[in-house]
Amino acid sequence: MEKIKAAVVGSTGYAGEELVRILSNHKNVELKFLTSRSYKGQNFQDVYSNFNKVLDINLIEDDIETLSNEVDVIFLALPHGIASSKVTKETLGKTKIIDLGADFRLKSKTVYEKWYNVEHLGENLLDEAVYGLPEIYREEIKKTNLIANPGCYTTCSILSLYPLFKNNLIETNSVIIDAKSGVTGAGRSVSLGVHFSETNENIKAYKIASHRHTPEIEQELTNAIKKDVVIQFTPHLIPMNRGILTTSYLKLKDGFTFNDVKEAYFEQYKNEKFVRLLKDGIYPETKWVKGSNYIDIGLFFDRRTGNVIVQGAIDNLIKGASGQAVQNMNLTFGFDEIEGIKTAGIFPV
Repeated sequence: MEKIKAAVVGSTGYAGEELVRILSNHKNVELKFLTSRSYKGQNFQDVYSNFNKVLDINLIEDDIETLSNEVDVIFLALPHGIASSKVTKETLGKTKIIDLGADFRLKSKTVYEKWYNVEHLGENLLDEAVYGLPEIYREEIKKTNLIANPGCYTTCSILSLYPLFKNNLIETNSVIIDAKSGVTGAGRSVSLGVHFSETNENIKAYKIASHRHTPEIEQELTNAIKKDVVIQFTPHLIPMNRGILTTSYLKLKDGFTFNDVKEAYFEQYKNEKFVRLLKDGIYPETKWVKGSNYIDIGLFFDRRTGNVIVQGAIDNLIKGASGQAVQNMNLTFGFDEIEGIKTAGIFPV
């Protein structure tokens, strides 16, 4: 099979670097261009020494319009607020775009601007964009040229809860998601809050009741159950490099049992290659998914309170970003869905 040509815009951030690592080993991809504003003109292996003798590509400044004439797919690993001003219908007529940022995830321009405090300049493309969760939107992903790759907290939260909402098994007025993330979720830019001395031997909540992934989770759970969902979402920063663990608390509706819950998850995910439903009594751990594209899901029932407790664990840079982007690429080009991302996690690390 002839290789497709790919470009990674924003290749020197953590998600961008992981994309480069995965794509450089993908049998169906020729990695043609890497861009970086901060390191323009330097060689990628001089920025990330783990690529020494692995990849020899000089970094260029991003020009999506020019790149669209040269490659089959462009990955955008950029902060929010940039992609909506750069992606156009003309661009999408020439190449596929997989956006790892937030600009095309939310279907409402108003909701986006409220939560991100920036003007959205690509409203005419919102209906064209497909939300890139393959386990839910696989067939739609295959047909589009614009994929909105989900956020990391969002991926873990939605996939771990989706069967409950799709099957209308729980009350929707008391959904609580407690989430914890490693520091790479904050990106590679220097910030006081992620300095070693600030995070080591420490755990802290942040953006309580105001985290930008909240409306994204609500949008997709609302779509699943076909009525408005409001969640209580609280993220925490923990002193490790990568990984996300979510613990969600939900009230089971009268008339349903925990066996109904387990059956719903089995039916939803029995054929999914990257969803692992854990055995009874086994708790998800970030160390078992680190470096992989898997999500581990654990189901529990508290008979005393009547609560269903669902845990999910992912690597925020793989299934929560770059691995999922490649999974989406595989689907839209007709490759084997697991190509390039089928490896087990790395342990110990």
